[in-house]
Amino acid sequence: MMDTQRLILLVIFSFSLLMLWEAWEKEKRPKPAPPAPSAAQQGVPAPAKPEPTAPAKTPAGVPATEAPPAGEVVRVRTDLVAAEIDTRGGTLKRLELLKHADTADPSRRFVLLGPEHKYEAQSGLIQEGGPNHLTVWKASGNDFSLESGQDTVQVRLTGEGRDGVAVEKVYTFTRNSYVVDVTLQIRNRGAAPLTPHAYFQFTHDGKAAANVNAVAETFGAQSFIGFAIYTAEKAYEKVHASDLDKAKFERRADSGWLAFVQHYFVAAWLPPEKLARDYGALKRPDGLYSGNLVVSPGAIAAGGSGEVKASLYAGPQEQRRLQAAAPGLDLVVDYGWLAIIAWPLFWLLEKFHALSGNWGVAIILLTVLIKLVFFPLSAASYRSMAKMKLITPRLTKLREMYAHDRQKMNQAMMELYKTEKINPLGGCFPILVQIPVFIALYWVLLAAIELRHAPFMLWIKDLSALDPYYVLPILMTATMVLQTRMNPTPPDPVQARVMQIMPFVFSIFFFFFPAGLVLYWLVNNILSITQQWQIQRMFDRDKPAHAKR
Repeated sequence: MMDTQRLILLVIFSFSLLMLWEAWEKEKRPKPAPPAPSAAQQGVPAPAKPEPTAPAKTPAGVPATEAPPAGEVVRVRTDLVAAEIDTRGGTLKRLELLKHADTADPSRRFVLLGPEHKYEAQSGLIQEGGPNHLTVWKASGNDFSLESGQDTVQVRLTGEGRDGVAVEKVYTFTRNSYVVDVTLQIRNRGAAPLTPHAYFQFTHDGKAAANVNAVAETFGAQSFIGFAIYTAEKAYEKVHASDLDKAKFERRADSGWLAFVQHYFVAAWLPPEKLARDYGALKRPDGLYSGNLVVSPGAIAAGGSGEVKASLYAGPQEQRRLQAAAPGLDLVVDYGWLAIIAWPLFWLLEKFHALSGNWGVAIILLTVLIKLVFFPLSAASYRSMAKMKLITPRLTKLREMYAHDRQKMNQAMMELYKTEKINPLGGCFPILVQIPVFIALYWVLLAAIELRHAPFMLWIKDLSALDPYYVLPILMTATMVLQTRMNPTPPDPVQARVMQIMPFVFSIFFFFFPAGLVLYWLVNNILSITQQWQIQRMFDRDKPAHAKR
């Protein structure tokens, strides 16, 4: 007899196995070979000596022995973001998302890049003397806004390096977009040819944001935070901070992007395709983690100029925007190990939201659809339980008759099952088939930013957060108790007592689940109770016939 309580137990058990496997795999995986020593000490990638046609060696850190001079703040505001660029380094050091509220304080906007985690988007040249993110750049102004009728706003900064190298860094912000185009226009004023190599880099302290919804960490469903690399050859690779504690990461490719991923949000450097680039990530001596990519515009003759471009996506993990920004960028949405099931579930959820305009209603409609798909399997499970309920009095008599001979009791019970054509495990398989779908939906409801701060009705203001008054968990507990009473009572008194307690034990978990997930389970339980009640009514008509046997 597999009912909802046992299903929840199996789900939780599955999560436990998954977390144990991940912990074992992390501990036992082969250790990367130690990297060759590097002269770089801090954030600017170390100078490289590449072959004439090859890009620079993968950056490994940043040179600096003295504190750089302070810079000024250049502020930029569009319809979606408020940014701050520090003229020391021409670094994008703060990015506020105007359409997304802070989790801890909804009256404030969410800050993606910022000083709290030393989270910055840096760029420059790796040549000795820069200009790089330690150089003080000159800006044409300090306050830029996207005016009505404008589609873009540009910020220009100029930096001087050694040996006649000059760079103009241009930030282009676009209306209704989280993509910022960054262009390095390089001029060689020296007397000798120049082969520059530009880097685009993120820094972060590696810690999860304090205001990220803690529900995401419930029961091992921990969202990934760290660097991610995407290339045509290796596809999507996560680079964990724990790995960088042991060795740096290096990769060479001619495609792909570099990102720093966290729950709900992502920042990614997106260089042009078919341009050789080196990826690197490491833990710096100052404790920060840096991830970067290096590209080159090729040789620039004396008196000539060259250009390097890279787009920066810095915003929410909205799948439509991610897919439009770069191939494979939507993979940063972490749907766990059942992503192959989670993706179509989210697609359906989006369709239902487009139809209803409410994510809570969309969850209900998706629940109904899933229930219809699995209706035959659920019906088989409930028919098995209904048959078991009909013969429960006879099973009780057998247990009393053979109380001191377990072997004869089991033989008699199996004979009864055979006579009545009942498979005692008949209810198991239909439920087991559904478990992957339930787990995948769990990840969808946790990872989809579309549900972040999405209201349902009345007191439910955020489907990704806990029910503030615990109404849904209490209703869920009530349906679990009702369903337990509808199920056949186990002949064993101990088992019967356990089954009575289980609804209250498992109801504790629902008090820590997001409201959207509890809503799904509640609707699913109500539909299951309705289906089970109807099937039970059909079998109750045959109860007198079974009682005479």
